[in-house]
Amino acid sequence: MVCDPAFLGEVPLFKLLDEQERTGLAAVLDLRSVAKGEVLFRTGDPGDRMFVVRHGSVEIFAQDKMGQKIIFETAGPGEQFGELALFDGGARTAAAAAVEDSEVLSLDREDLLGFIRRHPDAGLDMLAIMARRIRETNLRLASMAARNVNEMMAERLTPLQRTVDWVAAFSGSIPFLMLHVLLFAAWIGWNTLLVPFDPYPFGLLTMAVSLEPIVLSVLVLLSQSRQSAKDRIRADIEYDVNVKAELEVAHLHGKVDVLMESTAARLERMERLLSRPK
Repeated sequence: MVCDPAFLGEVPLFKLLDEQERTGLAAVLDLRSVAKGEVLFRTGDPGDRMFVVRHGSVEIFAQDKMGQKIIFETAGPGEQFGELALFDGGARTAAAAAVEDSEVLSLDREDLLGFIRRHPDAGLDMLAIMARRIRETNLRLASMAARNVNEMMAERLTPLQRTVDWVAAFSGSIPFLMLHVLLFAAWIGWNTLLVPFDPYPFGLLTMAVSLEPIVLSVLVLLSQSRQSAKDRIRADIEYDVNVKAELEVAHLHGKVDVLMESTAARLERMERLLSRPK
């Protein structure tokens, strides 16, 4: 037995297994030491086993069409990787390399099938964990979809922030200007033609007009600060959209390359058939 069965309880894929099932699983695991920089598998390799990091760390990555390295995650102690190819038997969709000198536990596909035959309930437990991870991935993808910045910010506004935004927007409008013109005209007319409560040179009006820009400037600055936060969110969303578009374009390039190779192969076969002597 290459590891303590209790250690498997920390592995997400095996945390629903009981003690007896973890003991049986630990008996079929293999221990492998990997040096820093050593590649465990590459993209396109057959997926015949999964791994669990016992010590150290392993980087899961792939390369896009431009040759740039995309790091999906760095698996640390107690984390598994490579389990999808193990379950469906397909090719690896990413590569894995040790970030430092590490020890990994490996589970062969045949050993897993034998273990599930002996412990069918354990297979259901692992499927439940996989289904939960798929649900979490779907929710994460849904949250990464294009979002409306204005709706996001509106959902987080407090009544005070709504008031500040309204005052800042109203202070830059024509009705705000007309309101002040009418107020000044009424004030001056009242104190000139009727009983004056603020006689010329209108000291009270002057003080009010002097205090108003201070209050308005603070409210406008608060509103602009929120607008800056909104702009940062918009920039993040635009970056996400650009990354998605780049990945989609790369995916389309891959499809076009496959179609061109298939078309070239068909044309070559047709040429060979046509060149045969009748």
